[in-house]
Amino acid sequence: MNPIQNPYAPGAGSPPPALAGRGDLREEVRIALARIRISRSAKSVILTGLRGVGKTVLLDKLKDDAERDGIHTLRIEAPEDRSLPGILAPQLRQALLRLSRIERAKDKSVRALRALAGFASSLKATYDDVSIGFDFKPEAGLADNGDLEHDLQALLEVSGEAAKASGTALVMYIDEMQYIEEDQLAALITALHRVSQKQLPLTLVGAGLPQLPGRFGDAKSYAERLFKFVTIGPLDDADAKYALSKPARDEGVEYDEEALDKIVAETKGYPYFIQEWGKHTWDVADKSPLTRDDVESASITAIAALDESFFRVRFDRMTPYEKQYLRAMAELGPGPHRSGDIATILDRKVSSVAPTRSNLIHKGMIWSPAHGDTGFTVPLFDEFMKRTMPDDDWKN
Repeated sequence: MNPIQNPYAPGAGSPPPALAGRGDLREEVRIALARIRISRSAKSVILTGLRGVGKTVLLDKLKDDAERDGIHTLRIEAPEDRSLPGILAPQLRQALLRLSRIERAKDKSVRALRALAGFASSLKATYDDVSIGFDFKPEAGLADNGDLEHDLQALLEVSGEAAKASGTALVMYIDEMQYIEEDQLAALITALHRVSQKQLPLTLVGAGLPQLPGRFGDAKSYAERLFKFVTIGPLDDADAKYALSKPARDEGVEYDEEALDKIVAETKGYPYFIQEWGKHTWDVADKSPLTRDDVESASITAIAALDESFFRVRFDRMTPYEKQYLRAMAELGPGPHRSGDIATILDRKVSSVAPTRSNLIHKGMIWSPAHGDTGFTVPLFDEFMKRTMPDDDWKN
């Protein structure tokens, strides 16, 4: 097989050659944005799921869909060490500058840019990562009180008015939302609530780990009425096989059915893993059709590649005791597990391991599906932990 023609794309946020199983959701979001554009009611959409299910790819595809429909967008990722104002301000500035080029929206857009200047200036002392160029002088009294909840509400309101004047909508696409601090998340929810009440064409499509619905609820009790939380899971067998076979078929290559079944079993239907197994199966095969034997050979290199990239990059961020906690979880299996059972494996009290559990949740390594339960946010991480820490020495 020619490696140059290998169609598969394992990588962080890399779009797969065939986006399978997400068509209904894309249409649902398209309708919601079209409604918001004409000042009809629709909820903001939040995609949640484990690592490797394709949330980032889907978020970018939804953004592309919106732009094809003439909707204005901004795209940001929320890293652990940045504030919401710091990451939002530069992207909102670019979006408002684009709107200001539309003649009928120029005045409203300029006012929104003045609001952004006041917003950035007043919050700089609180959030020192806020740094943007000022295109216009601030308007006194507009989004410049220095209070994030009040100022963000005013800023998004005038930005929504600019979008309305242009005849379009403005949609914020925010990835990794679990890293937004609770007070900043509360401010964002409040601002979006006000925009929704005023029926302005501005909304959010976000993505993050499974703990997001709980975090939104903790930030604002009415969040569940304002947002539609959509769980993104692994692909079913038919969609997983399509994601494998369609790119190969486009290159004139086929799989036999046993090969497809084997890959689906190995990957559990997770899109990232499907791309990894597809790539390595292609590379080890001599000819079409790709066979079960090819998949078995490829599994060795696929697992090694995952260990050194997808899994290792997360493992290396952990402290020694955090690794021990995760290894204790792995000892119990894929999970979720009761926190008390994990503490028992560690021969510790639940209260003594609670800070470690909290740190791992904050780092996005684990989450709590229900009170007292703990699960991995990374699929198959239990198997990786057993490979990486195979002996009993980890208990010491």
